[in-house]
Amino acid sequence: MDYNILPNKVFGKWQNMNKNKAIRYAIYAALLYAVSTPFSKDLMDNIPPAFMAGLLYLGAETGMVIIAFFSRRKNTKNSSFTHKDFPYLIMMVLLDIAAPILLMTALKNSSAESVSLLNNFEIVATSLIALLIFKEKISPRLWIAITLITAASIMLSLNSNGSFSISVYSLPALLACCCWGLENNCTRKLSGRDPARIVIIKGFGSGTGSVIVALISGERLTFTPYILLALLLGFIAYGLSIYSYVYAQRYIGAAKTSAFYALAPFIGALISLVLFPKIPALLFIISFIIMALGAFLAIEKERT
Repeated sequence: MDYNILPNKVFGKWQNMNKNKAIRYAIYAALLYAVSTPFSKDLMDNIPPAFMAGLLYLGAETGMVIIAFFSRRKNTKNSSFTHKDFPYLIMMVLLDIAAPILLMTALKNSSAESVSLLNNFEIVATSLIALLIFKEKISPRLWIAITLITAASIMLSLNSNGSFSISVYSLPALLACCCWGLENNCTRKLSGRDPARIVIIKGFGSGTGSVIVALISGERLTFTPYILLALLLGFIAYGLSIYSYVYAQRYIGAAKTSAFYALAPFIGALISLVLFPKIPALLFIISFIIMALGAFLAIEKERT
């Protein structure tokens, strides 16, 4: 009898359990983040873009600090950062200052459903950076998904007047996706650490940085109940979502986690159409279908 068979079977079963749990966490992350864009659009009637970005991350940090304080479960495994982690921590914070400000700027001047759908370009950015810099493998099916999502993103970026020119609002949204694509890969290098600590560092650093940018750029914010709503939205859509995202990355990598995250833009777009009722343009509908096919290919490949 080969006594190595039993340990190998147990180890394989343990790996599958962790992978399945990670996939669920990736889907949770997408569902939680989906509410961010439409509700941020609504709140920005009373909160300027850079301040909105800062409040979202500060809400994420505050919520995770409270949870960590009252949690009885101590997670000390791999929780301490080493000197090798600091370059990734710094890059993570800087990119998370730039990305939400860019996204809120696009959102302030455009429709919530289009910006929500453009968020899918983050899959392209994350996957290509994972391939080029961190040498993660991209399957042929995921390449097809990337091509479809890119094509749909270009269509969404065209001006609504029918001319073949790029709409100004789409550029900051796409740049935000590129920042988050690189940030996702930096966070991947930290995914073995305690997710709650990562969210706290990310939230405090990025939130404070965004508020400083808001003040330097001349934005002003008076105390209003909408601030509390923005902080609550940040805890739900950023804090809990990032926590779930980091956990998923630990077991299935940045490219695969990003593939499941493709659910978020579609849910966000549908919520946006409910909050801001209107008949979608034909170009939006075509882009939605193409992007949905690309997202399906990405998700189905990584699920199997």
